[in-house]
Amino acid sequence: MPYRRLPKTDAARLKALKTVLDNNDIYTARNRFISWDVINRAQPAYDRLLTASEQYRLSYSAQLRGAGKIDKLQHNATMYVSHFLQVLMMAVERGEIKKSALSLYGLAEDASSLPNMKAAGALLKWGRLAVEGEMARVKSGGRPIYNPTIGMVNTHLDIFKDCYDKQKSLQERTAKAQDALKRIRPEVDGILLELWNQIEENFRDEPPGERLEQCRRFGVVYYYRKNEKNNE
Repeated sequence: MPYRRLPKTDAARLKALKTVLDNNDIYTARNRFISWDVINRAQPAYDRLLTASEQYRLSYSAQLRGAGKIDKLQHNATMYVSHFLQVLMMAVERGEIKKSALSLYGLAEDASSLPNMKAAGALLKWGRLAVEGEMARVKSGGRPIYNPTIGMVNTHLDIFKDCYDKQKSLQERTAKAQDALKRIRPEVDGILLELWNQIEENFRDEPPGERLEQCRRFGVVYYYRKNEKNNE
């Protein structure tokens, strides 16, 4: 025998609710067998779930579109910051810049390798230190580094930061939309359970085949177990 199972996806939840709500038989006074209390809760629950699922879809799609763009911008910013710091450290090694100046950039005086900038947060941190350090050194009379200039470094860093902040905002919006879905799902499942119980109760005395057909007409979903033949 087939068994009943509540929907597992939001699309299936919406379909199940819409099937019931669009069936005129649930509204006629003579034939109505579903309580008004459940019907009155089903429509706003459907509307809220539809709105929440659409907001999540739009937010997630925008987040995915921005992901590819931010990867390229992060690569460019990392390249400029790392190249600048490499030139700085080579200048220190050649004696053109004092070792003590490295502290202006957040680096130890005996630093011999670049800091790890693989993560976006680390890139922004070391990029900011590079810009502030170069400005402070030049302000005190030091000769600026030209290949690349700190202006070019700052430009690519700003472009990446702007995109990164927007992407974080999209991620937060997507997370909020997902939380809204998580909050409403139990309510929708509870309403569907009440609806389906009342539907099945109404057709309990019908022959098995007729009972299944009528219940499905009102949106009840049945599944057959593995290797179980459908003998309808």
